[in-house]
Amino acid sequence: MIGRQFITRVRAIGKERGIAVHMDEKHGKGSMLYYGTRATTVKDRRKELGPGLLSAMIRQLGLIRNDFQ
Repeated sequence: MIGRQFITRVRAIGKERGIAVHMDEKHGKGSMLYYGTRATTVKDRRKELGPGLLSAMIRQLGLIRNDFQ
């Protein structure tokens, strides 16, 4: 999964669950993706997210891996 796909999926999950999702693109090293009150950094939207990084980002947003399958 690339960064752009991750963002799109998080937005879809937020819409399904009624949770606000927004981006802060002026963050230093990448863009901050906010899911409700939780946040994670998406460093490059065009690059593939490794399995460890993807798991960490999902955990930071309080989601579960099954939401992305």
